[in-house]
This record gives sequence, structure tokens and C-alpha cells, in this order.
Amino acid sequence: MNYFLQRLARTLSKYRDSALLIFRIGLGGAFMWHGWPKIIGGPEKWSGLGQAMATFGIESAPAFWGFMSGFAEFGGGLLFALGLFYRLASLLLFFNMMIAYMSQMAADKGFAKASQSFEDGLSFFAAAFIGPGKYSLDYYFGTKENAD
Repeated sequence: MNYFLQRLARTLSKYRDSALLIFRIGLGGAFMWHGWPKIIGGPEKWSGLGQAMATFGIESAPAFWGFMSGFAEFGGGLLFALGLFYRLASLLLFFNMMIAYMSQMAADKGFAKASQSFEDGLSFFAAAFIGPGKYSLDYYFGTKENAD
């Protein structure tokens, strides 16, 4: 069994950068898809989204906070997919998802509703440590990680 697992790990490791590219495009594209309607929704939509900040005692400028949430999803998703400023985008999306998670839990929507935000947030948190891989603009522009 150990031989099989080692062999599987070696084989899959060869495709790490390709898998990171698929991960980035898939998750980043999904966040762009969800963020775009928030960006173009206008002040009424932004104010509704920004109400989530009241969970943290921030009740002023809900339209600003709502727009920033949409911008984090769309702009952060774009940067994430491209692998440009990847770690910064990952952390931006992590914080956005944690705010969504905490506000959903505070509103008694339950973990079944809030779990998607929590799961996405954890994915972005881990992604910040893993890096974008070599098929990314960060790698192209010279922001390479140290070799293992």
C-alpha cells in the first residue's frame, strides 16, 4: 500500500502547476461571475451587501462596504485567476469570505447557509501559502517561490 501511495504522489506531483492553473481559473472565474452583478448592482445593491459590516459595529457607509465586497470578489477573482498579486488577492478574498461567514452566522442563518463562505475562505487562505504555480503572471514577472 505504501508503494502505491508513494507512486501516486510522485505521479500527481508532476502536474502540480497545471492543477494550480485549473484551480485558479475555476475558483477565480467563479468569483468573477458572482462579483460582477454586485459591481454593476448600483448603490441600492451595495447598501444591502454593506449591511454585513454592522455585525462588526460598522454601520456607516454601507454602500461603500458593499461595493468593496463586490470589488473584492470580481477584482480579486480576476487577479487570482491570472496569478497576479496572487497572495494579496488570496488574502483579500479570504477576509471577504470570513466577513460573509461571520455575518451569516450572526444572522442565525446557520452553518448550512454559511458553510460555502467558510469553505471558500479556507481555500483562499491555503492558496496564499501554496502560491500560484509557474503558469501565472507572478511567476512570469519574477515573483517566484523558493524551490522545494
